[in-house]
Amino acid sequence: MDFSKYTEPAMLYISEYGLKIILALTIFFIGKMVTKRAAALIKNLMIKAHVDLTLVNFLANVIYFVLLIVVVLAALSTLGINIASFLAIFGAASLAIGLALKDSLSNIGAAVLIIIFRPFKVGDFVDTAGVSGTIEEINLFSTIMATPDNKTIMIPNSAVIGSNIINFSNKPTRRVTLTFGIDYGDDLKLAKEVLWQVIKEDERVLQDPAPFVAVADLADNSVNFEFRVWVKTEEYWAVHFDMIEKVKLAFDANGISIPFPQMNIHLQKKD
Repeated sequence: MDFSKYTEPAMLYISEYGLKIILALTIFFIGKMVTKRAAALIKNLMIKAHVDLTLVNFLANVIYFVLLIVVVLAALSTLGINIASFLAIFGAASLAIGLALKDSLSNIGAAVLIIIFRPFKVGDFVDTAGVSGTIEEINLFSTIMATPDNKTIMIPNSAVIGSNIINFSNKPTRRVTLTFGIDYGDDLKLAKEVLWQVIKEDERVLQDPAPFVAVADLADNSVNFEFRVWVKTEEYWAVHFDMIEKVKLAFDANGISIPFPQMNIHLQKKD
C-alpha cells in the first residue's frame, strides 16, 4: 500500500504550519506568564500606594484579562488567522452580552465610581438610597451595610450612585444641635447660665469650634434656646443623649420648668 500520498501532504502541512503552531503556543504560554506577573506587580504597587483594596483587586483583574486578550490575539495572528474578523465577532458578542447584562454592567460601572471617588469606605455610617447603616462591604454589584438594629441590607451600586449620599463618619467632628424650651415665667439669664454650666462640665465638648447657646425663638408656649456643641464624631450620639438628660436634671435642680404644649380657650358668654 502506498502511503506516500498521505505522508507527503502531512509533511508539507507540518513544515508549513508546524513552526507557526509552536510559535503561537510559545507566545500564548510565555505571554500568559508575563501577564500574571505584570498584574501581580501592578497589584503590589497599588497596595504599597495604599489604594483601596476593592479597587486594587478590581483593577488587577481587569488588567490581567485585557493583557490576556492581547496575548491570545497575538497568538492567533501568528497562525495566520484574520484578527479583524475575530474582532468583529468579539465586538458583536460583547454588544449582545452588554445588552443582556446592562443592569449588572451599570452596577459594575457604579462600583468603579464609588471606588474612585470614595464617597464612603468600609466602616463609615451613611444614609443612601433611603436607608442608613454602617458599610460592611463594597463589591462589583452591590454595597452591603448593617443597620443600627443589626440587619443586613444589600443595595445595588447603581442605586447608591443615583441617590444622595450622606456620610456621617467622613469628618472627624460633628455638631450636636438641640433645642430647649423654658416657661415664659422662668429666669431667662439663669436658664442660660445653667446651659453653659452643663457644657463646661462635659470634657467631651470641644472648644474649637466654640460652643453656642442663645435664645432662638419666642414660641407659642415657651422661650426656646438653641444649644450647639462640637464633639468627636465617634462620641456624637453619646453626647447627644447625655446632654438631654443633663439639661433636664439641671433645670429641675434650679427650678426651671419645661412647659407642656398648651392652648388657652376663652369662652364668651352671649347675652
